[in-house]
Order: sequence, then C-alpha cells, then structure tokens
Amino acid sequence: MREQAIKTNFRWIIVALLFYSTTIVYFDRVILGILAPFLSMEFGWSEQEYGYIVFSFQLTYAIGPLFIGHLIDRMGTRRGFSIAVFIWGLASLSHAFAGSWIGFALARMGLGIGQSANFPACIKTVAEWFPKKDRAFVTGIFNGGSNAGQIIAPLLIPVILYLFSSWKYVFVISLFLSGIWLILWLIFYKKPQESRFVNSTELDYIESDQSDTDKVNIPWKRLIRYRQTWVVASGKLFADPVWYFYLFWGAKFLNSKFGIELKGLALPLIIIYLIAWAGGIAGGAVSSYLIRKGVTLNAARKNTMLGTALLVLPVMLVPFIDYLPLCVGLIALAAAAHNSWSANIFTVASDLFPKNAVGSVIGFSTTVSSFVSMGTSLLIGYILNESGTKGYVFPFVIAAFGYLTGLLVIQMISPNLKPVEMK
Repeated sequence: MREQAIKTNFRWIIVALLFYSTTIVYFDRVILGILAPFLSMEFGWSEQEYGYIVFSFQLTYAIGPLFIGHLIDRMGTRRGFSIAVFIWGLASLSHAFAGSWIGFALARMGLGIGQSANFPACIKTVAEWFPKKDRAFVTGIFNGGSNAGQIIAPLLIPVILYLFSSWKYVFVISLFLSGIWLILWLIFYKKPQESRFVNSTELDYIESDQSDTDKVNIPWKRLIRYRQTWVVASGKLFADPVWYFYLFWGAKFLNSKFGIELKGLALPLIIIYLIAWAGGIAGGAVSSYLIRKGVTLNAARKNTMLGTALLVLPVMLVPFIDYLPLCVGLIALAAAAHNSWSANIFTVASDLFPKNAVGSVIGFSTTVSSFVSMGTSLLIGYILNESGTKGYVFPFVIAAFGYLTGLLVIQMISPNLKPVEMK
C-alpha cells in the first residue's frame, strides 16, 4: 500500500539528479574557458576568433529554447530531458576531433542545442516535485551544480592532462559523465504521481499548494503576450551576459593580468565558485524564508534580488586592482550574487505560470538573454582584441550595473508579481 505515516523524501533524489545534470552542463562550458589560453596558442586563435567560438555556442543556445522548452512541455520531462542529454554528450565528444576554430565553433553549436534544455527541464521538474514555498530554495540547490562543475573542472582537467597527455580526453570524460546521468535519470525519474518511490504522504506535501491552473496548457504564441513572461525574460536578459563573461573570460582575465598558468588557476576558480555556490543556496533560502514568514511573494523575491544587485557593484573595481586575492574576492562576491539572482528569477517563472508552461517560459527567456549574450561576446572579443588587458574595464563596469538595471525594468513591467490569470 502507498499509505504510510512517515513521509518519503524521494523528491530530494530528483534534486540530486538536477544538480548532477547542471554540474555536467557547466563542466562542459568551463572546459573551453580553462583551456582557452593554451588552445589559443596551439591553434593560433585571436581574441576575435575566440569570441566567434563563444558566439557559436550562444547562437544555438539562443535558438534551441524556442522549440526545446516547448517540446519538453509537450513530450514530458523524462523523455525530453533524456534526448537533450544524449545530444549534448555527443556534441561534447566532437570537440576532441576539432582541428581549427571553425571545428570548435561547430562543436559548440551542437553543445548549445542540447544544453539549452537543461534549465527549462530542471525548472519544470522542480515545479512538478515541490510546492511553491520550497521552490526558490530547491532551485538554489540544483543551480549550485553550475558552481560544482566549475570547481571540479580546474581540479580534474590537470589530472586528465597528466594521465592522458592530451586535452582531447577531457571531452571523452565529459561524455562518460553524461552517459552515467542518463542511465540514472531513466531508472529513477517519473512524475511523483507515477513514482513507486513516493508514498501518499509525500505526494500530499508535493501537491499541497497545487491549483487547477497548474494543469492548463498555454500555447507558445500566447506566452509572449503576458507581462509575466517579460518579467522572467528581463531577469535573465540583464544577468546572463554577465555570467557568460565570467565563465568564458574569467580564466583568461586572470591569466592575462596576473600571468597565472593552468595549475595556478585551480585555487582562484575554486574559491570563486564555492562562494558562488553558497550565494545561490542563500539567495533561494532567504526568499523562501520570507514567504514562510508571511511576506508577500512580490516583496520576498524583489527584496532578495535588490540585495543581490547591490552586492555586485564592487566588481567594477576589479580591473584596477593589482592584488590577486582581492580581485578573486570581488569576483566571487559578484558570482555569489548572480547565483542568488538566478535562484529567484528561475523560481519566479514557476510562481507566475502553471507547471505545464514553465518549460516554455524559461525556454523563451533563455532565447532572449542568449541573443543579447551573443552580441556582448562579439563586442568583448573585439574590445579585447583592440585594447588588450585594458579592455576588461568595459565588461566589468557593465557587469556591476546589469542587475540593478534588470530589477528596475522588472519593476516597471510588473510592480506587483501576480500569477497569470487563465481565462
């Protein structure tokens, strides 16, 4: 019988799988950023060509969500997510066969298509498995995988290079990690109502604040008419380009400014992403705590995001500082604030939309933010190509004010966050 007095907690196993997939996603992404100084020397890339490689990933990562988020909503999380991971695993392996910047660009395009499914699928899964009061905290936990991947990469990559004497095997290991995840996902994932690992007590908790609108499907074309869609899109639009800058140029910045080699990059990057990890969990926990204490959803989310935006401001000083520990500390603070922001803006999607539309909303928002990120990547590549290390002033200043600007736009669009009213 499913009736049991003691509540099962299988939903946390699902969170662990989401954490794992997000770890793989960011392990894959940060590989290029860490190896970039050395691949640039091996293949003779200019800063502009490296910008093209980054742009290629962002191009398909922008286009992918236009249909992948919708497909996940239509096909179901289990099947849609599985297909996406299979695609990105093969795309990751294809890097090992690239022999020019064009080859790497094509590999990154495949990676972008597959990985564009991760966050729509993860946010939809959280909406399926958790009541609203827990979602920001849970999102902060699984989103910590983005930091785990970036912590593991600088530790694991030197070991792989030592054991196999070739950067190509880094991408082979990535395929292996994706394969393990896919097996676990197919074994353990079903909707909570269908899972043999969930008893009725846990199911009652999961469905404790479910409404009838959670079962409503919203056609994709209708989504863009809702101001709530543009709230989520704006939250990502002003934050994602900043994160991509840290991700793809962070190691290059430390290498060019302080002359840090591959082994020396490990400790600074680990510090940055450990603190960033904590920031994501803390940001989700704060807004969830406020809601539990009776603060309105609007005030809880926006006040947490305001605190986050203020913590980012000191990062504008980084290009002018010649003391490595202080530089790393300010970047780490900004990265922690970003993850706090992300935990809340992702959760806002499930606050405002029924479960069956969450994947599409996140997908559309990712597309919007990725197109902007593409432009900033090309611009950063051009500026650094022309100005050298001094060119880093521009992206760090933009990074400092992006979140405050985003929050202002959100407030203008929706002074009071309210769920979509279904008619």
